[in-house]
Amino acid sequence: MLTVTGTGRAEATPDQALFTAGLSSIAADAQAASARNAETMNKITAALARLDIPARDIQTRNLSVNRIDYGANKGRYEASNSVAVRVRDNKRVSEALAAVTAAGANIVSGPNLSVADPEKANLGAYGTAYKAARAKADAYAAAANLRVTRVLAISDGGQGGYMPQMADMEARIAAPPTVVPQAAPPVMAGTNMNIVTVRVDFALAAK
Repeated sequence: MLTVTGTGRAEATPDQALFTAGLSSIAADAQAASARNAETMNKITAALARLDIPARDIQTRNLSVNRIDYGANKGRYEASNSVAVRVRDNKRVSEALAAVTAAGANIVSGPNLSVADPEKANLGAYGTAYKAARAKADAYAAAANLRVTRVLAISDGGQGGYMPQMADMEARIAAPPTVVPQAAPPVMAGTNMNIVTVRVDFALAAK
């Protein structure tokens, strides 16, 4: 028996984007700070609705009110709200970013671009991975004056991925939120590449 691994690569253009939008307000008391935030968050969600982004793609991520115990605003209250927004049309990501900042969001993080159905995007890579494993097995067998007779087992070796010419995804997620201008720059989807591996057990016999 001969066990070998093969790799296959699949490129796909991201078809969705995720970003976080929120705001922070300071007022004399907790109720006033919360009310100010609630009013602005309603404007933000309304702006997203006008772009046909459904409620199922908007999720609250943070809701907090804290007393400030230091600095120039000591004794006042700070309310913070944020929502995660999924945009399923990358052509509208820049428009969505501009819309939320125009509506009052003063903190924006993202966008993080991804493929909605990575398994579908990887289908072609699995075949390539198997062919690579078979070619490797044939080479080993020929070198040993043997031949491959049949496949005994195939197992998925998992997958990894990277995005050429784009920032590392983890770094982007961990990066501190930034204020985005109302005229958001164009968002370039680029290409995601996933690498899949397969492990194959082959039976060998004499030539």
